[in-house]
Amino acid sequence: MTRLFSGRTGPVLVVVLAIIAIWYAAAVHLNAPFQRDTYARAKLADVPVSQLISDTLNQERPVLPAPHQVAEEIWKTTVLKKITSKRSLVYHAGITLSSTMLGFIIGTVLGILLAVGIVHSRVLDKSLMPWVISSQTIPILAIALMIIVVLNAVGISGLLPKAFISTYLSFSPVTVGMVKGLRSPEILHLDLMRTYNISKNQVFWKLRFPYAVPYLFTSMKVAVAASLVGAIVGELPTGAVAGLGERLLSGSYYGQTVQIWSALIAASVMAAVLVALVGLVNGVVLKRMGMARRAR
Repeated sequence: MTRLFSGRTGPVLVVVLAIIAIWYAAAVHLNAPFQRDTYARAKLADVPVSQLISDTLNQERPVLPAPHQVAEEIWKTTVLKKITSKRSLVYHAGITLSSTMLGFIIGTVLGILLAVGIVHSRVLDKSLMPWVISSQTIPILAIALMIIVVLNAVGISGLLPKAFISTYLSFSPVTVGMVKGLRSPEILHLDLMRTYNISKNQVFWKLRFPYAVPYLFTSMKVAVAASLVGAIVGELPTGAVAGLGERLLSGSYYGQTVQIWSALIAASVMAAVLVALVGLVNGVVLKRMGMARRAR
């Protein structure tokens, strides 16, 4: 037990178990009124508490589904369904993942280019950087509607509008993180470069960019999660027929809260996997650059 709780596994396990316990308690509390009304209509009296709790946690359309109901729904829509089936959660997750990755790639490239321009141009620094930061204060649903309407007007639909919404959410953290990283070299090192009469391109590739790589990957972890949020939000106002956003919409239309929660859990797992993959690439890149200690 000491070894278990000395690392990360034990504390994480305790937090997960606590969340599940609170989830079950909340499900009983929120679903119990409907179950009591059901007993009253059926003229059932003196129902044991154990039966009330059991029935509350197994309602067909609960206000808050229990964890085992969500797990069962995920099992049915992943393992027991073909990936090509439109009822498969894997199929819908793949649709969302495609727009997420495209938006993330575009946002990362755009963020890096903006950061390079901001660092090397005082005009861009004073004029563009405030807009990059303030752009994230605008409600994403309003931006999503604007992007979809404008792009549909010029005949662009499908994957690109959702990817552009993901780009909008992902480019800002990359830009801010990359700017901080490119400005992180010490003044002494920059003065040494100028003493050697090294060009700006060499200063960038040999000094600024290596310093900025850890900042870049840290910001990319935030950006990839934000990109997933943008992809799901982009599916909502379009009335998408596929994707995790579609699962949320159809679940809300027909009162299928279990379906809604399964899509939310799937999105959470996908975000965690994407962030972990970025972290894995981060470790490999920094190790090859001889910066493993700094990464830790």
